[in-house]
Amino acid sequence: MKKIISLILCAVLVVGVFALAGCSDDTQTKEPETPATKVININLTEEDYAFGVDKNQPELLAKVNTFIAQIMKDGTFDTICDRYFGDGEPVAVESAPLDTSKDQLVVATNAAFAPFEYMEGDKYYGIDMEIAKLLADYLGMELVINNMKFEAVCLSVGQHQCDIAMAGLTVNEERKEHVTFSDSYYQASQQVIVKGDDTTFDACKTADDVNAILNGYTKDKVVGVQNGTTGMYYVQGDADWGFDGLPTDCKTYEAGSLAVQDMINGNIDMVIIDAAPAASIVEAINAVA
Repeated sequence: MKKIISLILCAVLVVGVFALAGCSDDTQTKEPETPATKVININLTEEDYAFGVDKNQPELLAKVNTFIAQIMKDGTFDTICDRYFGDGEPVAVESAPLDTSKDQLVVATNAAFAPFEYMEGDKYYGIDMEIAKLLADYLGMELVINNMKFEAVCLSVGQHQCDIAMAGLTVNEERKEHVTFSDSYYQASQQVIVKGDDTTFDACKTADDVNAILNGYTKDKVVGVQNGTTGMYYVQGDADWGFDGLPTDCKTYEAGSLAVQDMINGNIDMVIIDAAPAASIVEAINAVA
């Protein structure tokens, strides 16, 4: 009886092996799925991110620069970045309500620029937001985060409504009219996002290659950008930024993710935005597409 059972089990196993082999063969013959979007990993610009400090608070600027040097030296900044670019777990940051009777650090940001600042529920996440929390602790102050449109971030600090702007800010002369920039803490660049099946830029090796294609377009091509960002100035052109602009049309959005979604919907042709947010947006959209 035991022998019969053993023979039956062997037969079942053999059938199972052939079934698995058949499944494996089917899997191997399947074509890989094309992602909804992709980033052209060629840097079009070289930029420095810094924090914009209230011009009337030079003592705060000095402390911020000391703090930046400290977190760069002791590895804290690398640890924070690993939470967004590596295997680390992002840390939630909460904002206290504004109370002028308390000693508070009021931070202006635009929480639609992952991985530097974004929201999940009523909590803030991102590289800048985690730095903001550590900075407030370093200063012995309570953290207040003022979330607003990106184009208002530096202006709010310039009008002394906030102490510091922490929003993935590229240093440039126009923004220096409103804030005093801290030392740089991150090097950034602009990159192009296209649909996953778009092969236009596949043969490109350099920024010159990409720009040759971009500058060969006319107004019938529409490039999406986040309003007030470096990408917008890159497409529209701006002498203060040193950008000649592109011959394309330019459509602005409140968030880069909205621009990419509109591209998927067929309303624009591509998106130009900072490299780190580009990677975050594409990863998130492709995960649910």
